[in-house]
Amino acid sequence: MSKANYKIKLAVLEALSLEEVKTPTIPVEIALREAENLFLWTYEDKVILENSGLDWNRYVEDLPVRIGACRYAQIVWMKERNSQKEALKIWKREFSKAYEYKNDLVADLYFTFRKHSDVLKNLRKITERESSVDVIKDLMDICLLGKANAPILEKMKYDLRKFDIAKQKSENLLELLAKANGDTLDDSKAKDLRDRAFTHLKEALDEIRDTGKYVFRKDLERYIGYQQIQIQEEKIIPHYN
Repeated sequence: MSKANYKIKLAVLEALSLEEVKTPTIPVEIALREAENLFLWTYEDKVILENSGLDWNRYVEDLPVRIGACRYAQIVWMKERNSQKEALKIWKREFSKAYEYKNDLVADLYFTFRKHSDVLKNLRKITERESSVDVIKDLMDICLLGKANAPILEKMKYDLRKFDIAKQKSENLLELLAKANGDTLDDSKAKDLRDRAFTHLKEALDEIRDTGKYVFRKDLERYIGYQQIQIQEEKIIPHYN
């Protein structure tokens, strides 16, 4: 149902201007549960709220659809965020292994070609690079350098398969880096749509709450139901702003 609600609201969410979009200031799950409780609370006051100018169909009847859309957008965003975090964790682990593998190859080549100044010159260029992205290129360049000097290495009975492994590690790291980076978490499409869905939900909540607090400003028993609430142990606990 949440996914269906999301599809219903997608065009509306995408039409919001950047100036309108708000990032949640409370956990979204709490906001959703508050919205569900407000929906039930409001129904008891339908006539008086409508008579006070609240657009019932736009804000109250539509509230479950807005809740569903926001819930689904949150699920999509959390899935992406967790996926990127996992990819980053794997990247760090594999980078550490690849970095150590690169250093071992460099040590092998420095020793093997210690009397070949032309090869050492190219090897030094590779080892001067520092960044994580450079390690990806380093492994590929070491592979090319090793294969270009294969005859010498074969005479030394060096295992040339190590360069194929270096190439594979380079390609794997490149793929992992793309997954770990992707869109940055703060700029991802999923987060943007989650924020838009929250903004659309908040619009209805604000209208309902503002109207309810105005109408019942002299009726504390009804008034407290239109304030923002805190949810604790599955119970609704009113608090005052």
